[in-house]
Amino acid sequence: MTAIQRTITPVDGSVYVERALATPSEINAALDAAVLSQRTWAATPLRERVALLSKAVDAFVAEATAIALEISWQMGRPIAHSPGEVRGFEERARHMLAIAEETLAPVVAAPKEGFDRRIKRVPLGVVAVVAPWNFPYLTAVNAVIPALAAGNAVVLKHSHQTPLCAERFAAAFAAAGLPAGVFTHLHLSHADTSTLMADARVAHVCFTGSVDGGRAVVAATARGFATAGLELGGKDPAYVRADAKLEHAIDSLADGAFFNAGQSCCGIKRIYVADALYDAFVEGVVAFAQAYTLGSPIDPATTLGPVVRASAADWIRGQVAQAQRLGARQLVDESRFALNQPGTPYLAPQVLVDVDHSMPFMREESFGPAVGIVRVHSDEDAIRWMNDSDYGLTAAVYSSDAEAAERIGDALETGTVFLNRCDYLDPALAWTGVKNSGRGCTLSRVGYEQLTRPKSFNSRISV
Repeated sequence: MTAIQRTITPVDGSVYVERALATPSEINAALDAAVLSQRTWAATPLRERVALLSKAVDAFVAEATAIALEISWQMGRPIAHSPGEVRGFEERARHMLAIAEETLAPVVAAPKEGFDRRIKRVPLGVVAVVAPWNFPYLTAVNAVIPALAAGNAVVLKHSHQTPLCAERFAAAFAAAGLPAGVFTHLHLSHADTSTLMADARVAHVCFTGSVDGGRAVVAATARGFATAGLELGGKDPAYVRADAKLEHAIDSLADGAFFNAGQSCCGIKRIYVADALYDAFVEGVVAFAQAYTLGSPIDPATTLGPVVRASAADWIRGQVAQAQRLGARQLVDESRFALNQPGTPYLAPQVLVDVDHSMPFMREESFGPAVGIVRVHSDEDAIRWMNDSDYGLTAAVYSSDAEAAERIGDALETGTVFLNRCDYLDPALAWTGVKNSGRGCTLSRVGYEQLTRPKSFNSRISV
């Protein structure tokens, strides 16, 4: 009997999508087709590959309205915000295609009489992409488009929460005329996903998800010797120096904490504020949080939607309650948010103060709209607390002194340092994490290095 995956929408708890899971024979056929088609695709001139993929981006963007609505129904982001993901998809895809020819060009060694020496970047083969639900296109596009541009075939396994996203990729590639087998999507169980990653036909895995998920990827890929790039989340900090522009810091960091109902790996979860600005900053963030409209993501007036499922909301509620028992104070009046009820995915935003690093709330990943704020007395205090984490994805510094901010950034154990901004991926820069936030990187010129291997040519041209 065919197994079925069901997507429960957080909008109203109904079944939004049902899809049959791939059978072992379908998985095997998809991998065989990917291996076979990849050889021809890799031999296709790079400019032709880029042109086809550019057409696919055009086809995807043409469906922006329908795609945005599907995002809201599948994972709960307000429809007022969902179109931004399509714009972000386009920005990243077009940038990676624009730099492909230059980035993938051979590296020519210094002249040596009688020899031609160069290093070519060649595709790995079949790349498996395992994508999450929280930013279902922005996470997947980081790997899918550059992997294909580099000459790999791609097999995409998307989250059970957002299966239509995989199908949207497939539709765009089909509309552009991508050869059959070069891109495939599979709806898979966890066990079959592990089997896929362990298959010797898979050369590389791009995974975005939890730390435990990352460990499972490493165990699976060890069986087939695939390499892996892992983005595993964060507990991202920010530091507001005494010379920061207060209003900007409040608006930017509050949005960084609460956008997408806080369901962002690089969302702001810990804020350290210089003593001189602390009281005014806290007051401003609380006012920002209390101004949200918590409601159905399908309502254009909603500015804060539900988290992905009721169990996730209750886990966050428990994390906040535990912090309170340990001495933290919550400052947002949850009674202002009528839909905020236990057992539902609708969750009020929350600001906690009197928090410290003995509390799990300040150490464990909090995938929801809750943030802790701590008073600090020096740059050294801020650096010490920002580094006191098992994670290291991004860190933000708010200051009018760019040189001081860079010195602070140099001391931070993180993949990306922001100055006067947060929670953003620039496709021209490497997206990478340290510690439990992962390994490898996507985007930028460096991202292509993860999706190709060097092949050296050493030619004696005079014999």
